[in-house]
Amino acid sequence: MRVLLVGSGGREHAMATAIARSPLLDTLFIAPGNPGTAALGTNCDIRADDVPGLIALAQRERIDLVIPGPEAPLVAGIADACRQAGIACAGPTQAAAALEGSKTFTKEVCDAAGIPTARWARFDAAEPALDYVRRHGAPVVVKADGLAAGKGVVVALDLAQAEQAITDMMTEGTLGQAGQSVVIEDCLMGDEVSLFAFCAGETAVLIGAAQDHKRIGDNDTGPNTGGMGAVSPPAGFDRARQEAALDLLVRPMLREMARRDTPFTGIIFAGLMLTQDGPQLIEYNVRLGDPEAQALLIRLQSDLLAALAAVAAGQLEQTDIRFSTQASISVVMAARGYPGKPVTGGVIRNIDAANALPGVQVFQAGTKLDSHGEIVAAGGRVLSVCATGDTLEQARDRAYAAVKVIDWPDGIYRHDIGQRALAAQG
Repeated sequence: MRVLLVGSGGREHAMATAIARSPLLDTLFIAPGNPGTAALGTNCDIRADDVPGLIALAQRERIDLVIPGPEAPLVAGIADACRQAGIACAGPTQAAAALEGSKTFTKEVCDAAGIPTARWARFDAAEPALDYVRRHGAPVVVKADGLAAGKGVVVALDLAQAEQAITDMMTEGTLGQAGQSVVIEDCLMGDEVSLFAFCAGETAVLIGAAQDHKRIGDNDTGPNTGGMGAVSPPAGFDRARQEAALDLLVRPMLREMARRDTPFTGIIFAGLMLTQDGPQLIEYNVRLGDPEAQALLIRLQSDLLAALAAVAAGQLEQTDIRFSTQASISVVMAARGYPGKPVTGGVIRNIDAANALPGVQVFQAGTKLDSHGEIVAAGGRVLSVCATGDTLEQARDRAYAAVKVIDWPDGIYRHDIGQRALAAQG
């Protein structure tokens, strides 16, 4: 099978690593890829959201299956373009990808399907939004309606934070078009987890779950990011509870999407809060999470490519997904300045030495090669340092030992990834 994997992050490096193990694989292309994926296939210098360029590449290289990693190509309609070109694609249509592309659309689907989610309101201008939070009070969650690379959600603990978030998004335009409309929600309390499933039509097959750490700082301080680390599986959220959450939060959505004539085929990522009243939906994403994918896929024992091919064909009865019983952790190393303006260009050394440690795998994201062939930082989130262990404590110790081996003066990371899960285990 000739495969095109779209993306360049740590998630795509982890996916490429799993795909490269498949006996079904003949040739792997990654667009645009990174120095890590270059060791697993052929990188192609085409942006992940350049749908015409990706289709031209797929046709030229006689691709059998396109696998989109990030959300941007899906929201841009890559699955529709693939199907028009007669190429299989393991992802949803542009219309179905609105589950991630529009917070408003997701909330409307949830309301129609009876899916438990926070009370919400949408605003297209700043003044009504400000009036609402002043009447409603805090805490509230302010969300940009459109895609914002994981940075479009502000948990406002007081009125001043809520007003600032609304002003930044809607008046100052800090998120561009994505923040011109906002959704304001009640603030849910509990443990947040990420649930993943393969979907086709009204059928969902559980992949697994992980727990992300979104804030930049230790003890969940500072602004939200795309994710600074993850653990898998989450404490207190076993397979039985994951299946129950699928029944509550995912399968009703699939039925509602089918009713709207926008059936969903691909991977669904349900971000949910485990509240005292049971699981409630925070958001849907239409792809694997990053860094959750890294923590999940390092435990994968089955054939990811075979499963994704079955998803693209709408044949979920042929999916086989199995994970080791080990725990895993992913610690993101970001460039100093992230999630603002990151410091780029610094040389990163000793990745191979970190990879040689027991149970460790380092996935690259915002990296590139300089003129001397050295790996340098080229983005905000740069490395995902992952490890498995017989216990979460062992996995955590291994991951942080690997972080300390990596020589990168501009690298920053959280020191508490996994601590919350360890505390929950008692």
